[in-house]
Amino acid sequence: MDAPVPEFAECPEDPFALRRAASAVLDERGTVAGWSRCAEDLLGYRPQEVLGRRADTFLLHDDDRAAAAEAAAAARRDGGWSGVLPLLHRDGQRVELGFRVRPVVRGDDAYEWFVVAARAAEVAQWEIDRSVLQGLFRNSPIGLSVHAPDLSILRINRAIASISRRPAPAHRGLRMEDFLIGPDVATIEERLRRVLETGRPLIFTEQSCRLRIDPGRERVVSVSAFRMRDSSSGEVLGVTQMVEDVTDRHRAQHRLAVLNRASARIGTTLDVAQTARELAEVAVPDLADAVSVDLLEPVTRGQDPTRGTDVPVHRTAVRSVVAAGLDVMYPVGEVFRFAPGTPQAQCLVEQQPILEPDLAHSTGWHIQDPERSEQALRLGAHSLIVVPLAARGLVLGLVSLWRAERSEPFEQDDLLLAQEFVSRAAICIDNARRYTQEHYGALTLQRSLLPRELPEQLAVEVAHRYLPADPAAGVGGDWFDVIPVSSARVALVVGDVVGHGLHAAATMGRLRTAVHTLANLDLAPDEVLSHLDDLVNRLAEEQESAGGGPESPQIIGATCLYAVYDPVSRRCTMARAGHVPPAVVGPDGRMTLPDLPAGPPLGLGGLPFESAELELTEGSLLALYTDGLLEVHRRDLDEGLALLRGALEQPACRLEDRCKAAVEALLPVHPQDDVALLLARTRALPPESVATWELPAEPTAAAEARELTSATLTEWGQEELAFTAELVVSELVTNAYRYGGTPITLRLIRDRTLICEVSDPNSTAPHLRRALSTDEGGRGLLLVAQLTDRWGARHTREGKTVWTELPLAVGGEGG
Repeated sequence: MDAPVPEFAECPEDPFALRRAASAVLDERGTVAGWSRCAEDLLGYRPQEVLGRRADTFLLHDDDRAAAAEAAAAARRDGGWSGVLPLLHRDGQRVELGFRVRPVVRGDDAYEWFVVAARAAEVAQWEIDRSVLQGLFRNSPIGLSVHAPDLSILRINRAIASISRRPAPAHRGLRMEDFLIGPDVATIEERLRRVLETGRPLIFTEQSCRLRIDPGRERVVSVSAFRMRDSSSGEVLGVTQMVEDVTDRHRAQHRLAVLNRASARIGTTLDVAQTARELAEVAVPDLADAVSVDLLEPVTRGQDPTRGTDVPVHRTAVRSVVAAGLDVMYPVGEVFRFAPGTPQAQCLVEQQPILEPDLAHSTGWHIQDPERSEQALRLGAHSLIVVPLAARGLVLGLVSLWRAERSEPFEQDDLLLAQEFVSRAAICIDNARRYTQEHYGALTLQRSLLPRELPEQLAVEVAHRYLPADPAAGVGGDWFDVIPVSSARVALVVGDVVGHGLHAAATMGRLRTAVHTLANLDLAPDEVLSHLDDLVNRLAEEQESAGGGPESPQIIGATCLYAVYDPVSRRCTMARAGHVPPAVVGPDGRMTLPDLPAGPPLGLGGLPFESAELELTEGSLLALYTDGLLEVHRRDLDEGLALLRGALEQPACRLEDRCKAAVEALLPVHPQDDVALLLARTRALPPESVATWELPAEPTAAAEARELTSATLTEWGQEELAFTAELVVSELVTNAYRYGGTPITLRLIRDRTLICEVSDPNSTAPHLRRALSTDEGGRGLLLVAQLTDRWGARHTREGKTVWTELPLAVGGEGG
């Protein structure tokens, strides 16, 4: 059960009330003619002891006679008197009493004095209480209304009378519904009835209300109420409520709350459009019924805003709570211009906020679209605020706020509030714009460093996908490449630089360039990774010596997978540096993960890299990818591999389709990390396009090589190349015979070009030099370089191979 509710302390009663005050009747000579029971209790004299005696003979002390005489004279002169005099108690003590003396006329024209007295302290307290009560009803700025048990008005003070604009007496008998409108009346009356029933007071309860004399203005009042009861009988007399207008304080608190919400909700991401939407969500419904955010068109792309009056704007965000849809806005995504003379155009030109409190009498805003403007008026739009989105000296756009459902027009305080939170939002939008600018710059750099078109080669058919990370995550350092190398082979590369941003993209570009250089040197995959590891270490040392810092972040490392496929032998040699292993799908459609030594990530150093060699059946599918393809949020590696298996093991279809299926199966719309995927379907050169001979270590080896070359080219329909090819082959075989040892192997490959290879067991590679005029030799390689498109040497396990490429004759068989 609830504890009993204590009543409010009753106001002290009038001490001159008959049931509390002492009373007596004196004749015109001062003789006691009447003596009440309260007088006996107050002064100790019984009636029979005082009746017929002069009051001054036993009630006055000698020191008080002069004051009593002045009081008597004043009573005769003024027809009554009130004041304080001391009287003697029967026990001899002086008692301070407050008096009211009034004459009473008898039928024989004689008069008597009716005297009422109470203790002076009680009289003084009563005077104070009476003054307070009068002050509450006459001078208090807080409204006071006294209601009967049926909630009809008994009395109000001047504060409420000034609001209702009626005299205070005219309110008696009226009800609150005579002054207020809307559901606020039922709310207030329900609360007052609860106070009447329970006796539990209502303390500082805030609620809104609208007056009938001013229905367009919403007020917020703080209401306190208590129940009134008769002190003797306990009867409920009614309820008194105190009403204070706290509209200004409430609006100030509301503005502060809006700013707090704006600080917490605007700028949660570095996305321009999302930040604009957050701005709109804060403004509606806290400040406006509808809002539109229009950014200057370059800002949405992360560029600096264009200055001028005729600048297109991009409708970036719209929000409205108007039931029928406030059709004063262009749809999100539309680009348009504000017509000169509109508040929006004026706002952009003057870079100052605009307040239009009454749209019905405003002409400027109709200029943009009269038809839509009229429709907006029909839907209730009546007030407009336009605020520029300005940050760091730049105007980024503007915000338009509308009121329709709320009847109060925008005021100056609303304009100040809109300026405050729009200025905060402008900083967030500018931060997002700058980030977008940097992101686009990094993305442009990254894409410029990635291959746009893969070079022509016959070793593999390729398809690829590169997906940049979500802008919030930043540009990454993933890359892929397809690099033709000597002897119709092809190098397939996928790598991932740790980190995001411009630094990662720039580092990726440096590594990709290094890979191209190392591939052209015909180094084995493990050697390529070793050189890359040295490069990353040197870059890290450069960063460290430069002092690092935010402008020059340290390189953490990178991963890389490097594979070289030979279409002649159908062998693929791979090595990886901390990278995820490739996937191989055989002609039977089953996916396997080759057992490839992992190797440390680039930049760690200390451990060697190892290569592994696979023999791939023609038509095998080789999938190289970065870890972002598999490692998606809340998905483990095994689940990712299962999804990849399902995408790659589909029935035979175009390589592009498999690439698309893998991306759709494994990645969300906006991946958190960059993803590079490279699919390669292997091809094999037909045996009739390759001719290989082992030559004897004899002086006739060069001549034999020329004959074999001429016969083979004739068979291939490339007779026009015979003379040049014979010269090249003769020089290479001669060098091998002189400096390389045996066995000497000659191989001709008909691909996009004619490839001539001579292999020997000596690992020393030839060097091109310019022979002096006195030298007898040294001009052979210079001749080879002049006769061929490309030439080079690569090391093998058995020694070295010197190779050349000559263009095929146009129209020749296989050419």
